[in-house]
Amino acid sequence: MNNVKNTPTNNITRRSFISGAGASVLSFTIMKPSLVRGTQANSRIEVGCIGLGGRGKMIAGMLQQHGGYQITAVADYFELAAKAAGQQFKVPESRCFSGLSNYKKLLASKVDAVFLETPPYCFPDHTEAAVEAGCHVYIAKPLGCDVPGCLRIAKMGQKAAANKKVFLADFQTRTDPFYIEGIKRIQAGEIGNIAMLSSEYNDESFSDPPKTATIESRLQNLIWVNDDELGGSYLVNAGIHAVDVALWIAASPPVSAMGCSRIARNNPHGDSHDVFSVTYEFANGLILNHRGEHLRNRFEFRCDCFAQGQNGYLETGYTSRVRILGNKGGYRGGDVVNLYPRGAERNIDTFHKSILNGIYDNPTLEPSVNSTLATILGREAAKRKTKLTWDEVIRENKELKVNLTGLKT
Repeated sequence: MNNVKNTPTNNITRRSFISGAGASVLSFTIMKPSLVRGTQANSRIEVGCIGLGGRGKMIAGMLQQHGGYQITAVADYFELAAKAAGQQFKVPESRCFSGLSNYKKLLASKVDAVFLETPPYCFPDHTEAAVEAGCHVYIAKPLGCDVPGCLRIAKMGQKAAANKKVFLADFQTRTDPFYIEGIKRIQAGEIGNIAMLSSEYNDESFSDPPKTATIESRLQNLIWVNDDELGGSYLVNAGIHAVDVALWIAASPPVSAMGCSRIARNNPHGDSHDVFSVTYEFANGLILNHRGEHLRNRFEFRCDCFAQGQNGYLETGYTSRVRILGNKGGYRGGDVVNLYPRGAERNIDTFHKSILNGIYDNPTLEPSVNSTLATILGREAAKRKTKLTWDEVIRENKELKVNLTGLKT
């Protein structure tokens, strides 16, 4: 789902990273978490992987390397992708599912947890089905493409916690020790009151070929990012990384957004805008300026956020560094290295430990829903070239409908 790349300063890129899945640790036994939670360190959790594109295969490889999981079922809309993953991760062909109903078949096969790595329009349906089936849920960002989808996931995440199930949204920045410490310090007042936030997300666009009779051709190779109803838009699917950090710093969602956006990529066929300038306002008067572009123009990848305080500033960069410079003192921080794989690895490990130890506070749910809703708010305000409030967008509850006609069930 994710689509960020690292600069040449890092030796593993987001787009090119393919997990070097090593051999499974054979000494582990497969046991139900309910039987071993907190007692057997060598238990393996049975999981199903739904969505086996580039990131889906990467996550599956990380699960295999972790040693605390056993992949017992895989699912992808495309049959060849599902079967190839089954062969790679030693899943019987009878448990490799394809078509639109692949997730239902996977859940019916009984797994303890699911990893959701499909185009985000699928997430509300897949999450609801997984929670109703009693599974723990690990989900990529964004948590949906529209307000109704996000609200459904918020409800299902709350239900998961009530049912003593783990729900984890995979934002990498929130796992990084430098980010964690830097933001903790400024929220404690190290640079005084924060006056303004600025974030940026710059990357290339994805292939956007002519549309065909059905959307099947849009469901692979990240083509779907070009379509608002499938991927949410470039702002919702990609820019969310930078906006999420800003909201983390602000410790609250915005109350309004205004801005402009446009389609500027060559030969566009999808409706997602790829150039954004959005200004958010918060209840306390704090301002966030976000800008982003997705053009194949050789401009380097950046996913940064700055907090300007009365007595200093915080700098954060997905592929650069975190530090605080203050009028008095500061925080040296450090270089952020290979955050794309390392953040996912940390989240996968946290997910495993939370399941085994019965930790169901699910702290990633609320901020991830808010970040998705904030980028939807920004997308709508920028496309309409007007000011919209958070409450207006929630009340509007606009649904982006997906035409599934002609697809294999």
